[in-house]
Amino acid sequence: MHKRRLVTFFLIVLAIVGIAPSGSADLLINGAGATFPYPIYSKWFDVYAKENPGIKFNYQSIGSGGGIRMLSNRTVDLGASDAPLTDAQLGDAPGKILHFPSVMGAVVIAYNLPGFTGKLRLTGPVIADIFAGKITKWDDDKMKELNPGVAIPSSDIVVCHRSDGSGTSYIFTDYLSKVSSSWASDPGKGTAVKWPAGLGGKGNEGVTALIQQTPGSIGYVELIYALNNKIPYAEIQNKAGNWVEASLEGVTAAAASSASNMPDDFRVSITDAPGADAYPISSFTWLLVYQKQSNKEIGAQIVKFLHWAVTDGQKYTSELKYAPLPAAVVQKETGQIGTIQVP
Repeated sequence: MHKRRLVTFFLIVLAIVGIAPSGSADLLINGAGATFPYPIYSKWFDVYAKENPGIKFNYQSIGSGGGIRMLSNRTVDLGASDAPLTDAQLGDAPGKILHFPSVMGAVVIAYNLPGFTGKLRLTGPVIADIFAGKITKWDDDKMKELNPGVAIPSSDIVVCHRSDGSGTSYIFTDYLSKVSSSWASDPGKGTAVKWPAGLGGKGNEGVTALIQQTPGSIGYVELIYALNNKIPYAEIQNKAGNWVEASLEGVTAAAASSASNMPDDFRVSITDAPGADAYPISSFTWLLVYQKQSNKEIGAQIVKFLHWAVTDGQKYTSELKYAPLPAAVVQKETGQIGTIQVP
């Protein structure tokens, strides 16, 4: 009886000083990576935690390169990237990493051009020349040719790009490498490339801020960042020769050609996709986890969360301007989730 009273007294003291017993602590799942899907991931983590009391997520929006690095070092439980890992990256990891497409999104060419009130039109080769530093004036002849009858100011173009390892950069440079042979040769595609021109910003947030603050600027950001900050973005000519504006329908059309024959490891590119309505700078974004989990509780929750994200979580995509996963991809992912090994 005396011992029981001591235990009760100890618990009361802990409550008074604000220290909870270890058994009541939240289970924390740490993640890091892409800024491209950060708005939808923030929504997911918040909703999931409310539906599953005792589960918390700590996600660092540091860019795909940082997320891949932290997952490879096993300093986070969950990685996120807009660029699928290369064979070399997969080989260097201490265990087998699985890719799970989470949503689809669009990268837009946003701009800050005072005095211009029209809708800017750009082709892939012209975009490549701008970011290569070959077109340096807004009223360049190539720009005027694409935008006839529109008054374009005669001012310098200020290119804005990512300064960190970035899946958004991978999507963008993957597209440029498909539409411009000179870009494909140098600087090529990757999460980090040697940019020929411009200013660098960290994350989609950083590039968005640069564009907002810099008259005459142009840069690439995920669609939701342009919409939330009311930054105009260009119409782009797609592979079919049609002028298209970034939209959920355009992203879905871009994915249609690959959804039915998705590779088993889910590493696929849908930039410059065929189709009359396809938006050309579209991509899947991936959640990355180790197939063999090291922690029983965290591993079990990751499995549960992934199931929720590719099913119930998809209903939150449209409000945040992401496209939901095709049903065929969800079905295939559900099978892969079943291969995750929990101790």
